[in-house]
Amino acid sequence: MSDNTDDRKPSEEEKPPEVVDPVVKTDPEVDEQVEDLQAQDRSDVLPWDVQIRNMDSDDATTMKLLRQGVRLKRGLITPRVFYPAIIVLLLTAAISIIFPDASGQALLSTQSWIVDTLGWYYILIMFGFIIFCLYVALSKYGRIKLGAPEDEPEFSRGAWFSMLFATGMGIGLIFYGVGEPLTYATVDPKPGWEGSPEELAQMGMAQTFLHWGLHPWAVYGVLGLGVAYTIHRRGRPVSIRWVFEPLIGAQRVRGWMGDTIDVLAIFGTMAGVATSLGLGVQQIATGLQHLGIVDQADTTLLVILIIVITFIATASVVSGIGKGMKWISSINLSLAGVLVVSVLLLGPTLFLVENFIESLGVWLANFLEMSFDVGAYATAEDSTWYSSWTLFYWGWWIAWAPFVGIFIARVSRGRTIREFIIGVMLVPTLVGMIWFGVLGGSGIYRQLFGERDLVVDGEVSPEGSLFTVLQDLPLGTVFSVIGIILVVLFFITSSDSGSLVMNMLTAGGHPNPPTWSRIMFSGLEGAIAIGLLLAGGLEGLQAASLATALPFSIIMVFMALAVYRGLRLDSALATQAQLERRMKLFSEHVGDLYHLDEAEGADRLTPDSEPIDYRIAATTGPRPRNAPGKRMRDLRKVHDARTSYERGEAQRRRTTDDDA
Repeated sequence: MSDNTDDRKPSEEEKPPEVVDPVVKTDPEVDEQVEDLQAQDRSDVLPWDVQIRNMDSDDATTMKLLRQGVRLKRGLITPRVFYPAIIVLLLTAAISIIFPDASGQALLSTQSWIVDTLGWYYILIMFGFIIFCLYVALSKYGRIKLGAPEDEPEFSRGAWFSMLFATGMGIGLIFYGVGEPLTYATVDPKPGWEGSPEELAQMGMAQTFLHWGLHPWAVYGVLGLGVAYTIHRRGRPVSIRWVFEPLIGAQRVRGWMGDTIDVLAIFGTMAGVATSLGLGVQQIATGLQHLGIVDQADTTLLVILIIVITFIATASVVSGIGKGMKWISSINLSLAGVLVVSVLLLGPTLFLVENFIESLGVWLANFLEMSFDVGAYATAEDSTWYSSWTLFYWGWWIAWAPFVGIFIARVSRGRTIREFIIGVMLVPTLVGMIWFGVLGGSGIYRQLFGERDLVVDGEVSPEGSLFTVLQDLPLGTVFSVIGIILVVLFFITSSDSGSLVMNMLTAGGHPNPPTWSRIMFSGLEGAIAIGLLLAGGLEGLQAASLATALPFSIIMVFMALAVYRGLRLDSALATQAQLERRMKLFSEHVGDLYHLDEAEGADRLTPDSEPIDYRIAATTGPRPRNAPGKRMRDLRKVHDARTSYERGEAQRRRTTDDDA
């Protein structure tokens, strides 16, 4: 909550400099909100010496976690989260590897049920997250800083954007960059689409913008904002459960409800990262086949690649965010920039620019219609399209939300809420659109006006189409190698942040969890990725994301409510504190000019101890030029201010009496 509350009484050495928060004008319901806040178990209003701060040592952080009621045990784990999560993950990996066919069938059956029954639910909540983020950013809460008033951002904007982009999109940009818009334009257009190949191409690009634009980043924004506000503003542990404190109270957060939230977040994170790894190794294997390094991308090669990449990712996980993650993210963004600029300049440049502009217009014109398309008139065959594309993406983004949201929250200290939302939603959306506009546009141009070799036997290979496009460019082999490196680095960044987040959740929100558990979770990611590949390949990966996202999507809906309630109550307390400071300053100012008549015990003002002259003779007509006009204006100001204050106090007492 806000650092301006009167409940905090830090020592003189630890007391922060008093800075007035950027709180807006008083809400008419401030008094009611403050009374409601104070009537609850508001242990989230922490003393300064209990709040977890950026410069705390590991031992100091551990002691503060214990003082906040976190049940840490030996090995820096919380048993009620660690053991259930590990058991579920190990069982999932074992069952999918030992019984791949049965596991694949179960996943596909679950996917079909979700698409047929709850597709509308995914559509509504995804758009609702966009509305929520825009409201918070444009409202009075947008000026609140994620951290203490004196905190500065930990990373530069460039490094911050690169980490957002690399963590939030990752392998999917490489895997679907050429194949997705090309598929919509040729072999698998959205049900109900009709028109020429050129019109289908523009609509396909617009649909791709929808899948990779505002919707996924709004999901990350909701969770990231909640966690960032919780850890940077209120000094709570790095854990999703504490976001719900304004909604369910601290006692329930520490109990089974909080444990369940963290376990589901761990399971969703693991499914999202494992899905990304499965997609990534398929594309790496295809790239190696295009380069002639391997003859065939079979299952054995995929398993070997998963093991190798998992080992590399583990090394990055051990090094931590400050060293490994920042360095790899910067390289990632640089290589991605080189690749997309090269394709733009060496390919059909004019067509790519014009197609991007037209597709952007189609996206803007049809944004609401595409956002609310639930396939009400779709046939059983058409529903396969929604499960393979739109609903798969919505489930994938929700499954990714725990680790992406926590990661971007941790690296966003010192930024305002408005800056956070704009940075998280708009910048990556624009970069993603440019990426698909260039790479996807190149694939469409090649298929419609060039060699026409990207559609083979009525299918588009998403993992192979990228390398086919790159091989046609000058230095095509070099660009293909860059593409493979990008896939590896994107997975490392995803695995790095995912493993770290799962570690923090099992460590009670400790920002620097033990190394042994980081290695363990990184290895589990590889094992589950192998199991999902064996259980059904690409379809199995898609079904796993959609199934695991369902329970966590419900948590995210309530999370948005908790964030709003927390911001509102925090604003109420801060406004109350600001009013009290203003009244104190007013009293001190009045004391310099006037004093209270304490001898009679009366609560009235007398200027300079001079009695008021009520004699008729005192009414002398027009005031002389040298009369104290400024003094009269001061008296009127004091009188008006005093009257306003007394009326407010009377109204407060009447409200209290009515409530009683």
